Amino acid sequence: MEVSYLLAAAAWLASPLALADMNVALLDNKPAFIADVMRQMTLDEKIGQLRLISIGSDMPQPQLLKEIAAGRIGGTFNTVTRADNRPLQDAAVKRSRLKIPLFFAYDVVHGHRTIFPISLAQASSWDMDAVSLSARTSAMEASADGIDMTFAPMVDISRDPRWGRTSEGFGEDPYLVSEIARTAVHAYQGKSLAAADSVMASVKHFALYGAVEGGRDYNTVDMSPMRMYQDYLPPYRAAVDAGAGGVMVALNSINGVPATSNTWLMQDLLRKDWGFRGVTISDHGAIAELIRHGVAKDGREAARLAIRAGIDMSMHDSLYLQELPGLVKSGEVKEPEIDNAVREILGAKYDMGLFHDPYRRIGAAAGDPPDVNAESRLHRAAARDVARRSMVLLENSKQILPLKKAGVIALVGPLADAPIDIMGSWSAAGVARQSVTLYQGMRTALGDKARLVYARGANVTDNQHIVDYLNYLNWDKPEITQDKRSPEAMIAEAVKAAGQADVIVAAVGEARGMSHESSSRTSLDIPASQHALLAALKATGKPLVLVLMNGRPLALNWERENADAILETWFSGTEGGNAIADVLFGDYNPSGKLPISFPRSVGQIPIYYNHLRIGRPFIEGKPGNYTSQYFEEANGPLYPFGYGLSYTDFSLSDVKLSTRTLDRDGKLDASVTLRNTGRRDGATVVQLYVQDVSASVVRPVKELKDFRKIMLKAGEEKVVHFTVDAEKLKFFNAGLQYVAEPGEFNLQIGLDSRTVRQQSFELR
Repeated sequence: MEVSYLLAAAAWLASPLALADMNVALLDNKPAFIADVMRQMTLDEKIGQLRLISIGSDMPQPQLLKEIAAGRIGGTFNTVTRADNRPLQDAAVKRSRLKIPLFFAYDVVHGHRTIFPISLAQASSWDMDAVSLSARTSAMEASADGIDMTFAPMVDISRDPRWGRTSEGFGEDPYLVSEIARTAVHAYQGKSLAAADSVMASVKHFALYGAVEGGRDYNTVDMSPMRMYQDYLPPYRAAVDAGAGGVMVALNSINGVPATSNTWLMQDLLRKDWGFRGVTISDHGAIAELIRHGVAKDGREAARLAIRAGIDMSMHDSLYLQELPGLVKSGEVKEPEIDNAVREILGAKYDMGLFHDPYRRIGAAAGDPPDVNAESRLHRAAARDVARRSMVLLENSKQILPLKKAGVIALVGPLADAPIDIMGSWSAAGVARQSVTLYQGMRTALGDKARLVYARGANVTDNQHIVDYLNYLNWDKPEITQDKRSPEAMIAEAVKAAGQADVIVAAVGEARGMSHESSSRTSLDIPASQHALLAALKATGKPLVLVLMNGRPLALNWERENADAILETWFSGTEGGNAIADVLFGDYNPSGKLPISFPRSVGQIPIYYNHLRIGRPFIEGKPGNYTSQYFEEANGPLYPFGYGLSYTDFSLSDVKLSTRTLDRDGKLDASVTLRNTGRRDGATVVQLYVQDVSASVVRPVKELKDFRKIMLKAGEEKVVHFTVDAEKLKFFNAGLQYVAEPGEFNLQIGLDSRTVRQQSFELR
């Protein structure tokens, strides 16, 4: 394939059409080359570069080709084959005046053709190798389909699981999400953004989108600057520092100013403070939405606000094309402001290697795959590996898991054989028929060693309003198919199947559309149709194992009390069924840990672990009156951040510190001995937390500062070391200075955020 790229590049550069009158000799001098291109551009051609057009929804292809040839489009998104992208690039580099290439973008969030577990699941692995494998494989597959940019990673901190897009992010903790952000950017972009198998990462959604009020998508965010800097901004900063070439701007307002028109956010913070030099892209239709926000009276004002704030590209554009020429003519927008945006867009195309070779990822037609969905194009082993690492064992009463490959097993539930749902939201170019469902995975794992009895048992929901909404949400084609039998008949069939079995495995949770953009929920309960099924299965007296499929934390009080085991699998992707079966039957020992707290009920939200200290805290085991609590139910999360069981047991020794006083320019070694005290090999995550005992402002009860994922053989032990220095103790004070204040600190090490061993030291 590399040969076809080189041949295409050579032919293009040799063509009299190549780069029009641009100085090809400047190609290896980025600033000079871009300046030379811009010198030749008319205002209309500059404005054309600011437009990112959605294939299939903005305009029909004949008009699209005409617009590209006229130099009125800078990039497109939502085409996913080289054969589709090639004629568009042809129109740009063979028919437009300046021959400026397009770039092609797509939402490659957790896989392209091979679908990996959703982002929240990958965060549950606490394994940067797994995150990197997913993103690197995704980049290779996407670039092989002619895609240059992905709108990922999504690094919004999420502390309200009612928000549907919780599934797209990496959880509630700034440190963990920042580590994943850095890893994903490096993996997408590879060693060189210009490489044919790399894609540009456009980190999203900048900024604070995960903090929308009430967990309602697209809602407002009102937040103190100190909380922004301390908790919500670090993952975006980590992605920018890792070299992300793009930033997608959020749809929400921030303290009364929409992100799309927020000069402080886009100019003062992103460009000046953080030094970002890449391309900024509005979210879909966000510039026009400034009118609905109420900060722009019409499209003209919306375009002016956006371009002056620093929105380089308008996704799903009409307003930049319509309004910017007149705004420049009137003097309301200066042409240098247009130039700033064009310079970044051309710079992104240069970095992606498109000026050297517009067909770098498209290649020659002779190299197009005969079947874009061919099995040979998938990376199943990698997907299965990451999926296994992403699962969290929540309960395992009487060691019911792993299951034996013997006897009769009843598999029930609406998600047991659901190829669409197992892929999760934003499943890119994934094909449902290539997904391995849980039913298929268990059947393969069992072979002729045991009998598998299957019954659907229930629909995901019997609420027709919800079904209609989810089918409308997926406008391409309905994906919720209801069994027309009565709920009673379906449950009766499931109970009959359970009656034949030694153990029941119930696959329950959410349809993928329930954890999606625009799918906020008022309840975190498993839907009533499925709860009725579980109650009937419990009444059989047979051991009950729950396999959860969902994109957010659920309220699992009944399930915890009544199930013998609970395995959180999230939406585990193309190889999900095989991976879940590997864990259920003990061919893989689960090692995942929760990246987000699970509340007992929706009324506890928000219930993130690193909340601020207060004057009247509730203390377990002491009278609760006049303390911060809810009196109707137990306080604290049902499952805390960092929690997850294994098929083996681990123990931690007391914490040892190399010193009890830490100089500002010194380092402290904190160590524990981790022992595998069980009878199976397994991995766990050792987590380091720090509490600032006394500071100039109220600080969290604890904060994750480091972690190690450790594999130990049965009976093995290992000393785990963490290095602590002043940098790990820094925070943003009331003046937004990033400081480490002297004083006492509690250092905690544990296997989750709740159960820890502690020692203290002093920073001098």
